[in-house]
Amino acid sequence: MMRRLDLSGSTLDRRTLRAVMPRAGSDVFAATTAVKPMLEEIRHRGLAAIAEYTARFDGPAPAEPRVPDALLKEALDALDADVRDALRESIRRARIVHEAQRRDDVTVSVEPGAQVTERWLPVERVGLYVPGGLAVYPSSVIMNVVPAQVAGVESLAIASPPQREFGGYPHPTILAAAELLGVRDVYAIGGAQAVAAFAYGYDATADAAALDPVDLITGPGNAYVAAAKNAVRDLVGIDAIAGPTEIAVIADDSADPDYVAADLISQAEHDPQASSVLVTASAGLADAVEAAVERRVPRTKHVDRVTAALGGPQSAIVTVDTPDAAIAVINAYAGEHVEVHTVDATDVAARIVNAGAVFIGSHSPVSLGDYCAGSNHVLPTSGTATHESGLSVQSFLKGTHLIEYSPEALRTVARHVVTLAEAEDLPAHGEAVTARMEN
Repeated sequence: MMRRLDLSGSTLDRRTLRAVMPRAGSDVFAATTAVKPMLEEIRHRGLAAIAEYTARFDGPAPAEPRVPDALLKEALDALDADVRDALRESIRRARIVHEAQRRDDVTVSVEPGAQVTERWLPVERVGLYVPGGLAVYPSSVIMNVVPAQVAGVESLAIASPPQREFGGYPHPTILAAAELLGVRDVYAIGGAQAVAAFAYGYDATADAAALDPVDLITGPGNAYVAAAKNAVRDLVGIDAIAGPTEIAVIADDSADPDYVAADLISQAEHDPQASSVLVTASAGLADAVEAAVERRVPRTKHVDRVTAALGGPQSAIVTVDTPDAAIAVINAYAGEHVEVHTVDATDVAARIVNAGAVFIGSHSPVSLGDYCAGSNHVLPTSGTATHESGLSVQSFLKGTHLIEYSPEALRTVARHVVTLAEAEDLPAHGEAVTARMEN
């Protein structure tokens, strides 16, 4: 089912590894062609255009996309008690972790009379997109809302696709999660049109209230959502251009092959394009994991989806010569989720420098991080963990420098400013300083 990729004896330089490692193909740029006309039409025609695209892609939806407050409360009241308790525990743990990420303003005295302050301010309004395709994602509501609230964002809006079976409103579990978190600005809008609604806003109509545009859009979605986010990033901020989910497991002979197989399957369950990769220097473990996957897949609920993902070119069991080579491969892959199943898991994890999140040891599966570890599950994909971070409180803050110099402090550094201005052939820059010296 899973293909084998033998890198034993290979040159493990970064260029070679990036070329040979399994990875899901990206169709974001292809989707851009379809998305751009939609965005322009929504920009000019507002809610009327949104309604037309919603009817085409999602089916019947309310004329007023904003979900009534009463429906949010009803969704929470009707929620299964165990699910409600699990969501509350997920929120509690996420708050503990994200509260520790708060940033304080820092003032530095460069010299007497010369100070620079870095001030951290929350983004004013954020739009959170929650997908509604192959699965239901109340966990995504938590992972986006909690860090935004901790950062101090005052205005939060959520959009999620309308569902035919729920009267054209988002899935009730999504609504219940929003109610638990105190977010009442929720919209039954999906796909690229939701991104456009957040970016451009729309005016009130006879049937619907206005939607104010946002400053930042976060949350996962399909290729069309990603393409839309990419297209509006000159107007609003975005968290990332997310690709299909991925897991990379580094393991040795000490690993339990059933644990590894279960974790590979758990990510494959998301999407036929999901990537599941095992990297090991143990041929015996590779064989055992392959056998465990073959046993487990027929018993899983979403067998067709899992089979497609594990059998696709984006998934593989990768064998290498040595444990050091396995670490090199993992760092080159830069996976969204990296699990470490080795005898010295903590030491190995310390050497992994490219990963969205690292799960250490046999009892820290990715699914723990998806829901209740306290960490955030919105993470960089497609190898972007080499330079990007997962969603955090910092994602919703913007840093501003406050510069305050006294006349004496400016006089001390004036000649250096003038010198550098002249070196760059920008003499008026220097004159802005010398004018103050004359007075």
